[in-house]
Amino acid sequence: MEIKNKKAYYNYFVLKEIEAGIALKGSEIKSIRKGSVNIKDSYIRIKNNEVYLINTYIEKYEQSNNFNHDVTRERKLLLHKREIKKLYEQVKQEGVTLIPLKIYLKNNVAKVLIGVCKGKKLYDKRESIKKRDLERIKE
Repeated sequence: MEIKNKKAYYNYFVLKEIEAGIALKGSEIKSIRKGSVNIKDSYIRIKNNEVYLINTYIEKYEQSNNFNHDVTRERKLLLHKREIKKLYEQVKQEGVTLIPLKIYLKNNVAKVLIGVCKGKKLYDKRESIKKRDLERIKE
């Protein structure tokens, strides 16, 4: 099961990719296994030397009872302290942001692939469209 953020590659240049674990509740991991996740408008923020996944929609699991989760709550990402410091130094640069590229299961544990990204300008996006169209014509 793999949920990709296709818009991230269109809107940003991905400079670096980092894998991190996600701190989840029981009903959230069941929804991820089912594939009921949307990371299109998500981003990652560093607060108090901790990294959080913000605005990620994980649907409520219908078989769970009153112990269900909030669908867009902030979820803590599990990284080492030195990795967080490196990310913080990179984000301090102008125009660099952290975007979730995909959420997937690895050995029955939910992981997120974090992209250290720089935003594209309009002419860069047009160039991406041209390259994609040329590749389609080649095939």
